[in-house]
Amino acid sequence: MRHGKSGRKLNRSSSHRLAMFRNMVTSLLDHERIYTTHAKAKELRRWADWMITLGKRGDLHARRQALQVIRDKAVVHKLFTDLAQRYQARSGGYTRMVRVGFRVGDGAPLSLIELMTGEAAKKKKKRKRKPRKAVEAAPPAVEEIVEEEAATEEAVAEEAVEQKKKKRKPAKKAKAEAPAAEKAVAEEAVEEKKKKRKPAKKAKAEAPAAEEASEPESEKATKTAKKKKGRTKKAKDEDEK
Repeated sequence: MRHGKSGRKLNRSSSHRLAMFRNMVTSLLDHERIYTTHAKAKELRRWADWMITLGKRGDLHARRQALQVIRDKAVVHKLFTDLAQRYQARSGGYTRMVRVGFRVGDGAPLSLIELMTGEAAKKKKKRKRKPRKAVEAAPPAVEEIVEEEAATEEAVAEEAVEQKKKKRKPAKKAKAEAPAAEKAVAEEAVEEKKKKRKPAKKAKAEAPAAEEASEPESEKATKTAKKKKGRTKKAKDEDEK
């Protein structure tokens, strides 16, 4: 039975395991981030938190305890000066782990373990809600509400009528302008017909004059003589009667 024996064995002897974690915690405090397998990183967090707690304590006994684990005196000095001041306001959780994939050789899951920044987690302040002021407003009378509704309805109806009138005006103008345009077109057609007819009449009137002018004088004389003879015969007949 393993009563009182906490921690992972990691398939190593106790001496091997102790030496490995001493080296790893020294590297972590020196470089502040290392890559290792996920199981080792979980176990290393316990060692790193223990060392930082000793550095925050800061007395001589704590320094001697840290020197039993950490292999470098410069790293112990850094732990008791820089890191102790950085995590003075933090009461735990000095490291964090991030999974980064799998190792190429054996496919072991790898993780990045690093030291956190010294900024303490800010607590969100709860805003106190201000009490609402009681608004004492008298309820409006029923008659006033009815009057307001009637006024709004009348205004809406008037707006609708005005819009209809605006829409109808262009149509009326178009209807009024249509007959005027038709009359103008009809008058223009009549004038054109008249203009076309006038030259024909002139041609008819000028035709006999032209014929007369074209006839020779001898024919004119014979025509005049025939007309005179016809007139004399008519006169004789009248006298006999």
